[in-house]
Amino acid sequence: MPKVHFTSPLGDADADVPAGKTLLEAAEACGAPVGHSCGGACACSTCHVYVRRGLDSLGDQDDLELDRLDMAFDVRPISRLACQAKLGAADVDVAISEESLKAYMDENPDQRRALEAAGRWPPKRAVAT
Repeated sequence: MPKVHFTSPLGDADADVPAGKTLLEAAEACGAPVGHSCGGACACSTCHVYVRRGLDSLGDQDDLELDRLDMAFDVRPISRLACQAKLGAADVDVAISEESLKAYMDENPDQRRALEAAGRWPPKRAVAT
C-alpha cells in the first residue's frame, strides 16, 4: 500500500491508501488541506498539486485533466490534479499548491477563521517545491 506525504505551510500529513485511489482521496483520508471546489469531478483546477516524488507511479493524464490544468496557476511539469491522479504502487510526495490551499480555506471557513485567530492564516511562506 503506497504512502502519500502531503506538504503545506500549515503542516504535513501522511496517508496510507490502496493503489488505485486518487491523491484527493488520500488527502481526505489524512486531512491534508487540498481544495476541491467541484467535488473532485475534474470541473475546476482547485485540487492542483505538485508531485515531488513518485510522479511516474501515478496513472497517466488524460485530455480532460490537461485541459483543466490549463486553468491552474503556476503549472509545472510536476503538476497534477489530485482528483485525477490515481496512485500506483510507489510512495508519493506531494506539495499542495497555493491555489489549492486557498480553495480549501474558502471551502472550510470555520477552519480558516480558527487559523486566522491563531495567527496561522494566511501562511507566512509559500509552498516549497
